[in-house]
Amino acid sequence: MRILALACALALAAASAATAAPARWIGSWAASPAPPMTASAQGAGRRPATPTFSNQTLVQTVRLSAGGGRLRIRFTNEYGAEPLAIGAARVALVGPDGAVLPGSERPLAFSGQPSAVSPAGAPLLSDPVSLRTHPLQKLQIRLYLPGEVHACTCHLTGREFVDVASGDATARPPPPGAERAQYRAFLSAVEVETDAPAAPVVVAFGDSITDGTASGIGKDHRWPDRLAERLEERFNGRAAAVDDAAISGNQVLSGGAIAIFGEPALSRFDRDVLSIPGATHVVVLEGVNDLGMSHAQAGPVIAGYRQLIARAHAHGLKIIGATILPYEGAGYFSAAGEAERQKLNAWIRTSREFDGVVDFDAAMREPARPTKLRADLQSGDWLHPNDAGYRVMGEAVDLSLFR
Repeated sequence: MRILALACALALAAASAATAAPARWIGSWAASPAPPMTASAQGAGRRPATPTFSNQTLVQTVRLSAGGGRLRIRFTNEYGAEPLAIGAARVALVGPDGAVLPGSERPLAFSGQPSAVSPAGAPLLSDPVSLRTHPLQKLQIRLYLPGEVHACTCHLTGREFVDVASGDATARPPPPGAERAQYRAFLSAVEVETDAPAAPVVVAFGDSITDGTASGIGKDHRWPDRLAERLEERFNGRAAAVDDAAISGNQVLSGGAIAIFGEPALSRFDRDVLSIPGATHVVVLEGVNDLGMSHAQAGPVIAGYRQLIARAHAHGLKIIGATILPYEGAGYFSAAGEAERQKLNAWIRTSREFDGVVDFDAAMREPARPTKLRADLQSGDWLHPNDAGYRVMGEAVDLSLFR
């Protein structure tokens, strides 16, 4: 009997080892960097200049989509004209009340050292740090910049506050609101190491509607946030993730009218999508700014989509096309642009060139006037959804697309 019991135990252990997934890195959170904008380029003062820093600590909070046993931070100086000195960096878990969880603080290292210099034009990945995180966990990242930083590689629609303190405050973060703004600074990704069974790692690629413009600050109410929640419910116990690789004002074909609108989708796709570890799917919602800002025709935008499709497939990703939302009432709406939107949406729905379709247009339009968003789902500018609208979008994604 003992021999039989031992044999059974060994068989179970072998089966467990055979089914356990190997530890691997996946993208759990992202914010696509954009070029800095000087005060002289703001245009009548309508938008803030990209911030500068000197001997200051930045405290930023992100919500992870997937958890793991270790994590690493991808900092970015990709638009810096000078090397970026990092004096110290630290991470900590944050509870539902916004307070740091006791015992969760960890210093970051870079090649084993507490400080580092990121070359101009480059990202900088921290060493892995042991810190157990869970899906939808909030993480605080503190970054000390000891020198003068004249041009921030920032993401200026963070939908989350950054707190700024004088000197090295990585070990003693400032109270919230001490000096507060709303952007992502020198921070582009959080990657986690997991041995949980594989699940979809989805990149949401787009413009301000995917970036969450007009959603509640600090509320995690963007449509990719809701998708992350639904994937966690569906793939509970597995390593599902959503990375938001959107830039407000972005276009498929053209560079932004101002610097912070970023390089066009065709230029940034490899960096912002293909570089995310473990990515399995990308959802593309982009094109309304091509129509409204650049008066693009459907044909060239479709050609741009085909380039994204080919590049995704070459790297083994499935790529899902999302229909462009109605925008009548927005400042740059035109009848000609609406005609091109209809052509684009018809192609997305019927061409079968994407691996799947999310019909955001159908979910968000006003049935009695389909060229407009539903009044109760838009934020007031007839272009961007409100929190309720973003939730409808997150619910409109068919999870069976992520097989």
